[in-house]
Parts: sequence; C-alpha cells; structure tokens
Amino acid sequence: MKVDVQGQALSVLSKVAQADWPDRLNLRKPFEKFIYSGSRASFRLVAQRASGKPRIERPQGDDLFDLTLSDDQQMLVDMLQGFALDVLRPAAHEADGAGRVPAALLNQARELGLVHYGVSEAQGGLAGERTVLSNALIAESLARGDFSLAATLLGPLSAANCIRRWGSLEQQAEWLPAFVSDEGAPLHALAVTEAAVLADPQAPATRARRRGKHYLLDGEKVLVLGGMSASRLLVTARASDGAALFLVDAASKGVTRQADSAMGLKACGLARIQFKSVKVPAGQRLAADDFDFRAFLDYSALAFCALAVGTAQAALDYVVPYCNERQAFGEPISHRQGVAFMIAEMAIELESMRLMLWRACALAESGRPFHREAYLAHLLCTEKAMKIGCDAVQLLGGHGFTQEHPVERWYRDLRSLAVLAGGLHL
Repeated sequence: MKVDVQGQALSVLSKVAQADWPDRLNLRKPFEKFIYSGSRASFRLVAQRASGKPRIERPQGDDLFDLTLSDDQQMLVDMLQGFALDVLRPAAHEADGAGRVPAALLNQARELGLVHYGVSEAQGGLAGERTVLSNALIAESLARGDFSLAATLLGPLSAANCIRRWGSLEQQAEWLPAFVSDEGAPLHALAVTEAAVLADPQAPATRARRRGKHYLLDGEKVLVLGGMSASRLLVTARASDGAALFLVDAASKGVTRQADSAMGLKACGLARIQFKSVKVPAGQRLAADDFDFRAFLDYSALAFCALAVGTAQAALDYVVPYCNERQAFGEPISHRQGVAFMIAEMAIELESMRLMLWRACALAESGRPFHREAYLAHLLCTEKAMKIGCDAVQLLGGHGFTQEHPVERWYRDLRSLAVLAGGLHL
C-alpha cells in the first residue's frame, strides 16, 4: 500500500494551523514557523523519492558528536517550549490537585500531532529511521512546563514507538494506523514497574504461560502512568523463552486496577494493576524478529532522562530571576556566594545531564550499542535531577515549601526517576 507522506504531513500541520487556541495563547508565530518547516520537509521527502536519490545519512563510522540541532528540530523545540510555558505550566497546579489532566488540555495536545513522530511513514506517520533524539527533544521541551503533564501527554507517542520498534510488520500494519487517524487510537499505558522490593526490571515477576493460542498473564504492576484511564496496556512479562511485551485489553477478565497514590506524578493517574490468569491471544505478543528487552528498558530510561532534563531546566530558569529579585540585607540574595555557587552548580549538572542524554540518543539513532550510555545517563539524571529540585526548593527558602511556587511540585516529580523502571518509550 502506497502512503501519501506529503498529504499526511500537511494534514497534521493544517489541523494545527486551523486551531483557534494558538491565537488565544499568542503561539501563532511559532506554529507558523513549524508548519512551514514541516511542509518544506514533506516536499523535500517527496522530491527525494521521485528522483530516486537516497536520504543523506551520517556515516555509521563517524564518531563526531554533533550537538547542532537541525532547522526542523529547532523549530519543533521552539514551538513546544512555547506550548509548555503558556499552556502546560498554568494548568499544572490544578491538574496536580485534581489528580488528572483536563480533557481540554488533552485535546489541545492531540492537535499538535506528536504521535506522528512514533508512527512509521509506511503507516501514515512521520517517524523515520533517526527519531530518537527528536523524541527526546519533544519530552524535554514539554517537561519545561511540567513533568507530570508532559509524561501524560507522551503516552500515545510512547505506545506508538513500542509497536513500531518491537511489533512485527503485520502488527504494525494492524495497530499503528489508528494512532494517526482522525478518531485517534485508544489510550495506551505501559505497565513495567513491578511491585516487589528491589525488583529487577530485566526479569519481570509477572508471568506469561502459553496455553495453545493464548497466554495467561499473572502478576502485578505498580505506578503505571495513565493506567486508570487507559483502555489498552503494554505489559512486560516473563515467558518461557524470556521477557516479552504483550498488548492487553484493560477490560479483559482478570484485570483489576486501582489508583496508586504517590508522592509525585499526581496528574498522571498512576495505577496499580493486577493480572490474574488474564487470557491474551498469542497474536498480541509483540513479535519483532529482533526484540531486545534490554534495549526496550534503555529507551524507557532515556525518556525519563529527557523529562528530568526539561524539568531541571525549568527549575533553573525559575530560581535565577527569583534570586536576582529577592532582597535580603539590602541586596539581591544572588550576590551571596552561597547562593551564586549553588545556582552555578545546578547549571553545570544540568548541562552534564543533557550531554549524556543526547550522546546516548545519538548512538541509538546510529544503530550502535547504547546500553552503557543510557545506563550512565539515567544514573546521572537520577542523582542530579533530585539535587537540582532540592536546591531549587532551598533557594526559595520558605516559599519553596509552599504551593505558591511550582518548585515543590517539580521536586516531588523528579524523585520518581529513582523508582520507575518504565512507562514511557522514546
């Protein structure tokens, strides 16, 4: 089946162009730049295919680590940062208190068409072979508004990435087109984190036993992002031949779920889900020939690193003007070395986090091993993101303890990196 990539791209971009909320929020100008960029990219892709010329890719053996974003990536970042600051951040406090994301916000985010970056071109999306860094930039940009809201809005993109990367060609053809349809795909959630103490994510306690043309799933998952509202679940489980990924209908007999209250990520609708002899057709086990469960976990780790980098950047951007304006003893508190040095350390640690994240994404895009870099990036982000969040609270003094300022919420959310083993996927 031949797919009109140009038409699909312009269709997505025209929906954004016709929306009225960018005008209300003064986001029309960055959207127009993004639309122009997307149109230009789609025409360029069609021209390349018509001429028979292959895409220009960086040589696999090139060890140059180029930190320069492409024009399309920079426009994507600019547009999403405007959306994060003007739309997500004002809505974050209410969403945190209500424990859910407003439906209007979900609709606005859907109009951005981000899920297209997780669907292959053959299925009507915009995802090419080198999309890992772009996905990380999307997560990082959205997280500058709020960690929890960004994590929730990235759910459809994560599910599409999983199916595109780990599903067979038949499964991709069956499931992916719904993500880019006008109706939209059913809500998906990734159920990865186990309830056991010191659980090893590479050896899921949830079991999948083969019974004829079906599998029977037994186990429990906790801290499932968006698990309360999802109608489909991507569940990690241990089968007889190793760890596997299953697409499970949340309404299946034997599936029970309840709200899983936690310190942070309150707007994500966290769920604790139990599986008791849940019958799953064998065709709903993701069946890519090169399924690599460790790589699956590495992509998930990078997704949370990207959210951490974006939220840490938001914290740094927030405390700098605060410390410059806050007066104590007749001068701004930023004039004190104890304050200035703390802010400088936050900036240094943040750049280290970003560099390690981008390095791991670059290796993943080039098809080279990236497990070591993903592990080190997650290790660094887990430690430094919590410190940046803690320092932001400290710099605001008593204000940091109140909900008048967003830093206390960011601190609570950043601590989740130490306990979540999955739930998003670049």
